Amino acid sequence: MSDRKEFRDLATPEAAREAIASLDLSPAPEAVPLREARGRVLAERVDASIDVPGFDRASMDGYAVRARDTFGADEADPVELDLVGAVHAGAAPDVTVEPGTCAEISTGAVMPEGADAVVMVERTDEVGGSDDAGDDPSRIAVRTSVAPGDHVMTAGTDIAAGARALGPGTRLTPREIGLLSALGVDEVPVEGRPRVGIVSTGDELVRPGEELDPERGEIYDVNSTTIAAGVEEAGGEPVLYPHAGDDYDEMERLLRRAADECDLVCSSGSTSASAVDVIYRVIEARGELLLHGVAVKPGKPMLVGRLDRTGDSGPDGDRPGESAYIGLPGYPVSALTIFRTFVAPAIREAAGRPEPATATVEGRMGVGERYGEGRMRLMPVGLLDLADGDRPLVYPVDKGSGATTSLVEADGVVAVDPDTEYLDAGETVSVDLFSPDVRPPTLLGVGEDDPALNRLLDRLDDPRYLAVGSREGLRRLRDGVPDVAVTAGPTDRDADAEELGGWSREWGLVVPEGNPDGVTGLADLVDRDLRFRNRPTVSGLRRSLDAALDDVAGDRDADRRALAERIDGYERTAKAFESPVRAVVAGDADAGLGLRETADRLGCGFVSLGEQSVVVRAASDRADRGPVAALAAELAGEGSEGDAPDGPSAFCAVLDDLSGYSRNSRNDP
Repeated sequence: MSDRKEFRDLATPEAAREAIASLDLSPAPEAVPLREARGRVLAERVDASIDVPGFDRASMDGYAVRARDTFGADEADPVELDLVGAVHAGAAPDVTVEPGTCAEISTGAVMPEGADAVVMVERTDEVGGSDDAGDDPSRIAVRTSVAPGDHVMTAGTDIAAGARALGPGTRLTPREIGLLSALGVDEVPVEGRPRVGIVSTGDELVRPGEELDPERGEIYDVNSTTIAAGVEEAGGEPVLYPHAGDDYDEMERLLRRAADECDLVCSSGSTSASAVDVIYRVIEARGELLLHGVAVKPGKPMLVGRLDRTGDSGPDGDRPGESAYIGLPGYPVSALTIFRTFVAPAIREAAGRPEPATATVEGRMGVGERYGEGRMRLMPVGLLDLADGDRPLVYPVDKGSGATTSLVEADGVVAVDPDTEYLDAGETVSVDLFSPDVRPPTLLGVGEDDPALNRLLDRLDDPRYLAVGSREGLRRLRDGVPDVAVTAGPTDRDADAEELGGWSREWGLVVPEGNPDGVTGLADLVDRDLRFRNRPTVSGLRRSLDAALDDVAGDRDADRRALAERIDGYERTAKAFESPVRAVVAGDADAGLGLRETADRLGCGFVSLGEQSVVVRAASDRADRGPVAALAAELAGEGSEGDAPDGPSAFCAVLDDLSGYSRNSRNDP
């Protein structure tokens, strides 16, 4: 193994952009069928090769006339003209308009010889023939005068042959495609879409849809599909390659193949400072490394460089030289943040696309946020518009670089300067929205996760709920950011809040179907060799379990902590209400903390330990807000299920559908 060059000093974001700008990502222009040209960018000017329209045509239904024959005509003294025939769109005229005559004409039809104007049909009347035999042509009474050219689109009026129709750099939307269609263009010269090869590295990755083996630490590959979507959105053509493990030879083979076939190679993972990373060595051995590490959080371990191509590479031997290379971090939030900030602009430029419309809003920090790591922080944040005339509240949404939900639950990013150590509550910040059509949620809730709550939220208009647990939910409500907090079980925190309502749920120990170990209660976990899966201390279920264990300790005159230490897995926790039950289903635990509803739904046994009250609380100063009032109405049973005004409330129906659930007395009408 060769000595590895170390980049001890992180590059600035500006240096990273300069390094990427030095790469050549631009593909050759290409010609595409017009039907496939939407969204592409013209590579060269398109001139009109024909007149549009290519003939003088009527612009409305009526009668083609010689304008001089109508001079002086009005409602009181119309002019009568002989009708000599009709001309329809798509047919060559077979009549000539002589002095004193006219021809019926349809919109878009070719003007007949002799005619130079059109009288709209609404300003005419049909009158009969004049001789006794009745075989004279009908006559038309014209009740208005027209000038030459009235209601006629002359040849080349839309665009004339030789005129500049569209210029290079024009993005083709349905409007431009309509113009090209009118010109008879069936193939369009457009900027090539840069081909971007995407390689995710790591032995633990599995494609979505394939079977996971959690015992091997396998996880679904998030980055490949996420980055591919970003490439397409930026105007590139994503090419997904098989996963590369941490084997040097396999990594080299995949990267060189991608370099031969693509303008840019993006890998994710294997770019940290760990000595086991092999991708670093591949780039240095088979190309040139320009940069390793950027002073940005998240996303510090970014690589920028070039990869050598092999001989006459590409499908037609048209890709000699080098391919650009950018190594993204492995964590999804870091990878997507770095891609959006640094890589997507380079792809757009190579594809000839303009920078997208951006939207920036001014907001006020809802809570203080401490930071002092000496590098720029791209902080995902959520927004809450209270419609109070003030700026929207801004709150951090950061679960770490490995949490894919951070960006889904966020509305944009706040760029925190490296020299900033603290953002104060109420401080004005600028939020770069993920897209101009981002709309903040109507209601922000935090607290306990619960099946009934999930269904209740479905009935509200665009809420956002962060399942942070009962204790953390109350803390955040007290700090003044969310509208509501949902708590379950005993709480030791107070908040200035108004109780909106709630329900009860049965909780206890979830065991395998048939309860093969004969578990009867909490004491079995203490006294027997049973594997247990718990919930974290922020969870209301955990608080109820701790209280129940206190009772067992009191009965035995023992210390609760000592009893907890005797339970195998008491400190092994799972975040969501369903997770311990799934551990039981998978055979990884003999018992788990959970709800009767979850046990029944997943086909498990259940040992009841009691009922737990779930309470929805609103910040006192927001109880009258429309979305909060709508939630309160649902809790009070004022919403009807379906369209039946006299049917049971939707909230009652939700609870009736869940085993072990019931209404709290405070909700009774």
